[in-house]
Amino acid sequence: MVISEKPAASAPRSMKREIGLVSLLWVSMGSIIGSGWLFGAKTALATAGPAAIISWVIGGAAILILALVHAELGAMYPVSGGSARFPHYAFGGVAGASFGWFSWLQAATVAPIEVSAMISYGTHYSFASGWLNTKGLLTPSGLVVAIVLMALISSVNFLGIRALALTNSVATWWKVGVPLATILIVAILGGLHPGNFTAADGFAPDGVHGILAAVSTSGIIFAYLGFEQADQLAGESKNPKRDIPIAVIGSIVLGLIIYIALQLVFLLALPQSAIGSTWAEVSPGLYTAFTGPWAQLASLVSLGWLATILYADAIISPGGTGLIYTAASSRVSYGLSRNGYVPKLFESLNKRGVPWFGVLTAFIVGCICFLPFPSWQSLVGLITSASVLMYAGAPLAFGVFRKRLPDTERPYKLPMGHIWAPLAFVVANLIIMWSTWATDYKLGIAILIGYAILAINRIFKLNPHPPVLNWRAAQWLPVYLIGLGLIVYVSDYGPMKTPLIPLWWDIGTVAAFSLVIYYWALAVSLPREQILAIIGEAEPISAVNE
Repeated sequence: MVISEKPAASAPRSMKREIGLVSLLWVSMGSIIGSGWLFGAKTALATAGPAAIISWVIGGAAILILALVHAELGAMYPVSGGSARFPHYAFGGVAGASFGWFSWLQAATVAPIEVSAMISYGTHYSFASGWLNTKGLLTPSGLVVAIVLMALISSVNFLGIRALALTNSVATWWKVGVPLATILIVAILGGLHPGNFTAADGFAPDGVHGILAAVSTSGIIFAYLGFEQADQLAGESKNPKRDIPIAVIGSIVLGLIIYIALQLVFLLALPQSAIGSTWAEVSPGLYTAFTGPWAQLASLVSLGWLATILYADAIISPGGTGLIYTAASSRVSYGLSRNGYVPKLFESLNKRGVPWFGVLTAFIVGCICFLPFPSWQSLVGLITSASVLMYAGAPLAFGVFRKRLPDTERPYKLPMGHIWAPLAFVVANLIIMWSTWATDYKLGIAILIGYAILAINRIFKLNPHPPVLNWRAAQWLPVYLIGLGLIVYVSDYGPMKTPLIPLWWDIGTVAAFSLVIYYWALAVSLPREQILAIIGEAEPISAVNE
């Protein structure tokens, strides 16, 4: 008698839909409340003076405009790694590969920057004092600790989306609660000094230029990043049509309120002894020399017990954000593989439905990042620009879907979308300009590296389903990337001592250039039938609307 054996259990072919509304909201909030709140108020104040409050409002409004566009797209097509896939649906291979690379680049590099923040605050303790050198860079022992922390973050992701959601939900309750409590405690017990609005060299020492520069270069946009994480995990949401818009928009509104309050209290709570003759002056004893800004401020106003809590939070908040971005990067690489841009191996799922090779790749790349970028400050600018460039793809895809797929079901339909979408594209490109040439040229190098990786995948046929490149639909892309780079170079935010395009004129130039690119892209986008074919090939409808 022949005994038939049951076939070995195989890895699932689709991700499990196990995330509810609260978890989705907390996924985005957990990404927004990370190391940005621990450093942002200090760096923004040093860049723009008390007018940094205006910078936070501008940054929050800009990100909210982008979030509104993402809310419609995420509910319309709730697929994992959505930010990387929407441009692919609208423009085909060339544009999809480009924006997919931007999306993966920013997601994969956030975890190491959060680990750097954990180590920076951790040096407050005597056992960790040797992890950074006198320049604030990782020592050999610090590098080992950084790799161990990256391994811990990756390990939680291997446990599956349910374990990740539970871990993040618990961490986010703490992460949101601590800054809210800090705002109230420092304001009530520490005392506020309204005269700080006009202290040092005044309310806005560098005028409009400083206010706008602070939006991109001092960590404000970086602090707001993360709302799109609900989009990235949409393929694992129980009720994506209802929950994605609420999670995306709700997380930005909550983050906006928290960050503006943090900046206001940090500014007003500083004693006069911690403020120099200018807001940017760096000297021992001044707030600009703080390595743990909120914890040291708490100690300065005789709230030592709060400082102890804040040093602990400096481990939990960045750690929670690192968890989410590691998960997001693996979902983005999963989406890129489904679209044919990277090797098929990135679609491999373990028994818990986790794209394990994507998690492993994020761990390796994160560890490599510690070598050329061994500090929190050295990574912020690059991540900000890559993130905003990724966001720029969503308004373009939004416009195409409204034009080519007007009758497709939209669980959330953005009112006046024909106005918000081009405005969102303009806003994204302004943020890139405000990041300054010193940051943007590094982003250009990273873009070239990405194109090299994508070319290798195609040349050696590492994915059996290479995408059709659709060069005609992406004819605007090289003009966009090169043109925007040139505008930044000759603008007030470039390296020229006498810029060809001065302040205000550069804003108008970027706006006009962005609108030309926007409507050009819509005019040459893929036809309706081809868009539907790509969507059906990349993600079966049953999986999308499951």
